Amino acid sequence: MWSRSIMYAVRALRRELFSFRFDYPVEIVPEAGGSHSLHYYIFSDRLFLDDLEFDQNGVAMKRYRAHGSQYNPLFVAWWGLFNLEQYLREKDDRFLRQFLIQVDWLKTNVVMREDGAAVWPCYFDWQEGLARLTPPWISGMYQGVVISALVRAFRLTGDHDLLALCEKGSRVFGMTIAQGGVRTISRGDILYEEYPVYPLPRILDGFLFSLLGLYDLYVQTGDAGVNRLFTEGVQGLSSQLSFWNYRNKWSWYGNHGYLCPPHYHKVNCLLLTVLGNVTGEKALLQLSELWDVKHRSVLDKLEIFLVFMVTKNFARLRLPRD
Repeated sequence: MWSRSIMYAVRALRRELFSFRFDYPVEIVPEAGGSHSLHYYIFSDRLFLDDLEFDQNGVAMKRYRAHGSQYNPLFVAWWGLFNLEQYLREKDDRFLRQFLIQVDWLKTNVVMREDGAAVWPCYFDWQEGLARLTPPWISGMYQGVVISALVRAFRLTGDHDLLALCEKGSRVFGMTIAQGGVRTISRGDILYEEYPVYPLPRILDGFLFSLLGLYDLYVQTGDAGVNRLFTEGVQGLSSQLSFWNYRNKWSWYGNHGYLCPPHYHKVNCLLLTVLGNVTGEKALLQLSELWDVKHRSVLDKLEIFLVFMVTKNFARLRLPRD
């Protein structure tokens, strides 16, 4: 086992030595955020699009090393949002059809729980750091991105069933992990977990995506309960920012003990900016500005690269994986 782990770490080290870049092609979409906007908040022609395959109907599937091709609601919704943005930019109906195919899958494959929550589970085992998720498991991030996709589908189609699913989907943010939700409390602060399992991975970008899903739903419906969930999460995020902050220079990848890879760090910066802009929370904007790679000197970059390489490869040796 140790020899396989060492070989894996060596291959990954070699790959990261030659592919590490401080910037990543993802951008904020200025037109996003209004109650009539179809745009999502960030766009990239690369982010989360690797290892995607498609079934006979054109629904996105993620190819995993240990599990093969699996339906994952996050990537279904993300592929939909990607195609929607392409449609808005290029006015090509092929992209719109792809978006609606993903929406139809999300509408068909929702699970209505006895507690009234609508969830989009994953049906494969997943090792995340020291934590193990067993099917069917849900995610705050996945619920949030699905809600964002379905809200935009409602704006296109006027299908009120989609809004009803979003409202039921938001209910898991009011439930603790023990209750089957994604909500945790840290020193009195409310947080939403990408991976609601102990020990908590507590990954920042998943939290940020979940908040944007709640924000989209609130903007569309004006629902006071959804606004309360969103506000509680933003307050918890603002209070707990230091947990993810490496020396005001970079972001930590949750509880995993290593710095974020560049694409996750760029997403963290941009989503903090988006949330700071829509809420007016100065702490979010200040940290996003501090983390901006444009402020990094050559020595800063060398430090970040070395710390990332050491901590990431040590984590590969000490953390279990599929």
